Amino acid sequence: MSTLRFLRTFIAVARCGSFAEAAEHVSLTQAAVSFQMRALEETLSRQLFERQGRISVLTAAGREILPEVQALLDQFDRLCAPKADAEELAGAVAFGAIVSCMAPLSKGISKLKTRYPRLDVRLSTGKSGELAEEVEAEELDAAIIVEPVRMPAGLQWIPLCEEPLILLAPASAAAGSPQDALARYPFLRFDRKEYTGRLVDRALKQLHCPVDEFLELNSIDSLVELVRQEVGVALLPLLINSDWLNDPSLHVLYLPKSMHTAVRRIGLVIRSDYARPKFAEEFYATCMGMFEAG
Repeated sequence: MSTLRFLRTFIAVARCGSFAEAAEHVSLTQAAVSFQMRALEETLSRQLFERQGRISVLTAAGREILPEVQALLDQFDRLCAPKADAEELAGAVAFGAIVSCMAPLSKGISKLKTRYPRLDVRLSTGKSGELAEEVEAEELDAAIIVEPVRMPAGLQWIPLCEEPLILLAPASAAAGSPQDALARYPFLRFDRKEYTGRLVDRALKQLHCPVDEFLELNSIDSLVELVRQEVGVALLPLLINSDWLNDPSLHVLYLPKSMHTAVRRIGLVIRSDYARPKFAEEFYATCMGMFEAG
C-alpha cells in the first residue's frame, strides 16, 4: 500500500507546486516527500518533476500520468467506501424542471433527502425542450417538463398533473367572461415559440376573439405580476402550486367547458434504459405527492 501513499503525495506536489507545501498537506516532512518522489520516479523509470528553486514543476512525463494517477486513486477510494444499504438511495443525481415546477420539485427533493441523507442532488431549471435534450444526453437523470408533441426515441414520459388554461385578469376588471376580458383589456402573451405559448394560441383561435396585443414574455411570473398591476390580461395555465384563486389582486375566469382540451400536461421525462429503477420509483412518488398536495 506504500505505492498508493506515494501516488497521493505525487498528487499533492503536483497541486501545490512545491515539496514543502505538499508536505503540510500530507502530514509528512519535506525530506519524506522528497524520498517518496525519488522512489516513485525509480519505480516508474521516469522523471516526474523539475526543481526550479523552491518550486517543483511537473515534467511532460509527470503531466502525462497525472490524470491516470488521479483516476486510479478515485477508483481505490470508491472500492474502500462503505456500501449503502440495498434499500438506501445514495450517490449523485441531477434533475431539472421548468421554472413553474421548481418550487414543488425543491420541496419534494428536500423530503427525499431527509429520508436518504446520502443522496447528493443537483437541481437546474430550463425550457422543456432543452431539459429533454439534457436527459437524452444523460446530463440529467430526469426532468419535469411540459408534455412534448413528439417524444424523442429512448425517453419515457410519465404524467404528473394537468393545468387547465384560464383567463387571468386584475381584480378590478369588469368582465364576466374570458371573451369579454380579452375584448376590453390589453393582451399579455406568453412566448409563442414555446409549447405553452402555442397552446395559448390554439385557445385564442377556439375563442374566436381578436385581442389587443400589448407584449410577449417568456415568464409566467412576470405576466402574472403585470396582471396584478392592471397592465392587461393573460391566458395562462392554472399552475398547480399557485394561489391565484385566493389572491385578492387577481380574478380567474375559466374557459368554456367545450374547451376541455385547453390544458397543459406536466410530467416526468426519463430515459427508457435508466439504470436506477429504485430511485426513479421513489422520485416519481415524491413528485406525485407534492403535486397532489398542490
